[in-house]
Amino acid sequence: MTTTPPRLLGPAEVRQLAAELDLRPTKQRGQNFVIDANTVRRIVRESGVGAHDVVLEVGPGLGSLTLALLDVAGRVVAVELDPLLADRLPRTIAEHAPDQAASFELVLGDAMRITQVPGPAPTALVANLPYNVSVPVLLHLLALLPSLERGLVMVQAEVADRLAARPGSKVYGVPSVKAAWYADVRRAGAVGRNVFWPAPNVDSGLVAWTRREPPTSRATREQVFAIVDAAFAQRRKTLRATLKPLAGSSAAAEEALLAAGVDPTARGEVLEVADFARIAEQLPVVPTRGLAS
Repeated sequence: MTTTPPRLLGPAEVRQLAAELDLRPTKQRGQNFVIDANTVRRIVRESGVGAHDVVLEVGPGLGSLTLALLDVAGRVVAVELDPLLADRLPRTIAEHAPDQAASFELVLGDAMRITQVPGPAPTALVANLPYNVSVPVLLHLLALLPSLERGLVMVQAEVADRLAARPGSKVYGVPSVKAAWYADVRRAGAVGRNVFWPAPNVDSGLVAWTRREPPTSRATREQVFAIVDAAFAQRRKTLRATLKPLAGSSAAAEEALLAAGVDPTARGEVLEVADFARIAEQLPVVPTRGLAS
């Protein structure tokens, strides 16, 4: 049976929906809605999702990207925090994608706090992530849903650079290492400000990732991430100095680093995720709440 493709949203449709809802986008929630159909088509194309995929979307907003995803994916589950937007979205899907509406499910909730996703396990994450919480949301979902095989997210350009950075880069840091624990991450392009309403005052970038196994280690992820947090807390200091509080003394920190095969005078920015895992094996710590994200 032939199905009719979804009708994507353009500037007029987005503004009409916003006016209907008396919507005033807030910086607090990082609300910038995509008004360019070609941009959402590009995101879906770059993500590589297809009819076999169950796609998780975070922050669907008015539905611009959701409609484009429904055109190619087998199922789309969208997590929306804003009750006003969540209440309108199913009707938008029914109006613009009636043939695909049965493949859509909405979850009203905070993506940072969800503990499960209804239905079949999601295989891909494709989203225009709220910029103010993009890194913690991404890391939370990667940890929560091992079924996620790959993804493509739009984030602030500066954050995209950090997530995809390699050791030795000036922007390599905590997000780079923690993302690398779960996946191979790469920059997948830039997005102009004029495709959003309202236009943000920062540039945007696409980040693609493919799941891979974390480093083989006796240390837990939480222990490794605690070492990562400590190593980058004062970037200009040596690892011997930054890890001193965890080790109890500079001598103990140096001993652990040497046992892990790491130069005690090196800085965190030159280490790969596997190096941090080896350090965590030699310097087991009990992470405090919040260090694992």
